[in-house]
Amino acid sequence: MNRNRNHTRALAAGVLLGLAALPAVAAEPASEADLRELVRQQAEQLRLQSEQLQALNQRLSALEGGAPAVAATPAAAPASDPIQAQVDAAVADTRQDDDLAILQAQVAQLAAGGGTGGGNTSWRRGGPEFRNADGSFTFHPRGRVLMDFSSTHGSGYDARNISGTEMRQVRLGAEGTMGPLGYKIDAELSDNSVTISDAYLRWNTRFGTLPAEFYVGNKLKDRALDSSTTLTRTPFMERNAVASVGMPNSGYFGLGAQMKLIGQNWHYSLGVTGDDIGNTGGESDSLTWTTRAHWNPVKRPAGFLHVGGWYVHEDFGSDVGSINKVPRIASGFNDNVRVSASSIANVTRESIWGAELGGTWRSGWAFAEYAERTISSRTVDDFTQKATSVYAGWLLTGEKPGFSARSGVWGTTRVARPVTDGGIGAWELAVRYDDFDFTDAARGGEGDAWTLGVNWYLNNWSRLMLNYVRWTTDNQVGAYTGRDSGNTVNVRAQVVF
Repeated sequence: MNRNRNHTRALAAGVLLGLAALPAVAAEPASEADLRELVRQQAEQLRLQSEQLQALNQRLSALEGGAPAVAATPAAAPASDPIQAQVDAAVADTRQDDDLAILQAQVAQLAAGGGTGGGNTSWRRGGPEFRNADGSFTFHPRGRVLMDFSSTHGSGYDARNISGTEMRQVRLGAEGTMGPLGYKIDAELSDNSVTISDAYLRWNTRFGTLPAEFYVGNKLKDRALDSSTTLTRTPFMERNAVASVGMPNSGYFGLGAQMKLIGQNWHYSLGVTGDDIGNTGGESDSLTWTTRAHWNPVKRPAGFLHVGGWYVHEDFGSDVGSINKVPRIASGFNDNVRVSASSIANVTRESIWGAELGGTWRSGWAFAEYAERTISSRTVDDFTQKATSVYAGWLLTGEKPGFSARSGVWGTTRVARPVTDGGIGAWELAVRYDDFDFTDAARGGEGDAWTLGVNWYLNNWSRLMLNYVRWTTDNQVGAYTGRDSGNTVNVRAQVVF
């Protein structure tokens, strides 16, 4: 009996080794003709092994039922096939169910895996990511849909008390890698037009002993916490006051080159860009230098402390004659609720600096930011615009905050119990205070806003958001002058893949 069991185990090992050898046989074919021949050989081997398994199952069923085994000779297999003879001998000599069950399970598992060694497809990011066998080549179709509802009431101006829906962002694109080279491109569909947001090439390498990333193309500038983060990852529906007031005239994106060095508990970035990809080309670009760094003086498994700072210098192109900052304060939908900074004519350049402090601890997080923007003009004195943002949050369901200590930006919140798997998702409470101060100009306004947010992460790539904003403005120019206040409720449904 032991001899028979050994025969069975030898047969199992032989079949398993035969299947496992298939990917190795297919590695690095010399030509297309060789590849076609290898594929044909693999298909033939799999067919023969399938027929052998079928014969084994028939014999096992017959033995278990007490009936004589019925031979099932494969139609295309030679009568003198030595492998088939070993199968017949092993089945006839033993009734050890365990050995046969192990053989069947192992071979079935390998057969289900395909046995081709040709890579895999992952769906963990909400959409398919295709990889070759060693992961050196990837391709990930990507996209996002952000649909908002907004309602404002309580303003002393009826024109500000409006409600409506908005497709905040709709994007389609792709990203991938080719060894150390990567790429990303996103096209945004909004306001019945198509614009390009991210469109760049990336090279991952090392600068001495440090990991380094180099970018060429149109990319989000590394500046402040919220403005360095894609809108789908920020904890509130709209970016904070520091991101808005500290935005250079050329915008959030810039077409040019950027680099990033990443240490054990710090990062440093430097970029030089012109206007974004939408520049018409009729005038010279503005030239923008952006640098940012962060450091984690405390970094533990339960959380970390974040200290950061950034600086922007921009020399305006000849097409920039004046600047009039009027950021929204309540929602992306309501264009009437804004803070006016007053127009500054004959501008030549600007410099912006900001500071960051905060961190995470277990399921909680808190950050504070400050920014100053100084605009120079040929005809008037320099003007300074200021912004302050303080915000904090807590994940009620115990997840860790989706903030990257590596790059100092908001990342994905990993949901422990996704709704798609029958769980309750992740629930987050967040509160923020924003202050806008443009009073350094003769007719500059000011404003502030308190935002209370509730986020429900259904899984890693979708969430529902509710923001209540209590806002106040005091404008000196424009259609809505004087002190005014109101309440805005915003709701968002978001899917990102």
